[in-house]
Amino acid sequence: MLGGSGLKRVAVVAKPGSREATRVAGELAEWLVRRELQVSLDETTLRAVGTKAMEAYDPAGRYGLVVALGGDGTLLSVARGRVGAVPLLGVNLGNLGFLTEVRRSELYPTMVSILAGNYTLEERSLLQVDIYRQAGSQTSFRAFNDAVIAKGTRSRIIDLNLTVDSRLVARYRADGLIVSTPTGSTAYNLSANGPILHPLLPVTVITPICPHTLSIRPLAVPDSSSIEVILETKREEVHLTVDGQEGTTIRYRDRIRVTRHANRVLLVKAHDRSFYDSLREKLRWGGLGTPGEPTP
Repeated sequence: MLGGSGLKRVAVVAKPGSREATRVAGELAEWLVRRELQVSLDETTLRAVGTKAMEAYDPAGRYGLVVALGGDGTLLSVARGRVGAVPLLGVNLGNLGFLTEVRRSELYPTMVSILAGNYTLEERSLLQVDIYRQAGSQTSFRAFNDAVIAKGTRSRIIDLNLTVDSRLVARYRADGLIVSTPTGSTAYNLSANGPILHPLLPVTVITPICPHTLSIRPLAVPDSSSIEVILETKREEVHLTVDGQEGTTIRYRDRIRVTRHANRVLLVKAHDRSFYDSLREKLRWGGLGTPGEPTP
């Protein structure tokens, strides 16, 4: 998107419990107000700023941009909590993340570019995670990175039945199972030896955690698929965790269905740092960043 951005309303959300994030959010809000934009802040920052000129951030509100200050976890939380698709900009106040690619030192140059309309949007997928209890109740979550079914710390190996589009795939004996979006492929999925996927691929990846049978490998399926997992183990502590931030306990014969959510997440890209640049830097793959140059 080039030319004037036409932004009128901007929301700024700081990492909960971080004094630095709250301070930076307050400074950014004042910077935006001086440029005659309407600004909303998360409630903690709003109390810290102590002004009546700004509103509290509303996850269902309509904004031209939402800025998440903190780290990948902050952006994950904001993305899952959004009711409608709004451009999200993640600013990392610590180490460079895969989602929050903008560094603290790049914040204001990046904002200048965005206000000038010099940015693009990347659509990222969300997962709808529905739990159907054997007892008859239902619980639902949304996942931006992944949904993880895993045994408790002291539990033994567990049995999980996996079907895709009502077709039996496998019965896993493992420590658990990860169902991940392409965006989440560089999170827990990567630690469990799952594949790295380009975030724009229309697939979902299913990765076992420490499978008992070594021939059981990660599996990528179309993101239009309906993935169902049934816990077949009794009397073991098993949990479902979504994006590492929220979840619930799973019991014998509970059924977890994972599908593509109707909503998408819009990430703002205001620089030329590519996904491959992030991989090279974050995973320390080496290289000077210029094609054809030798690796030192």
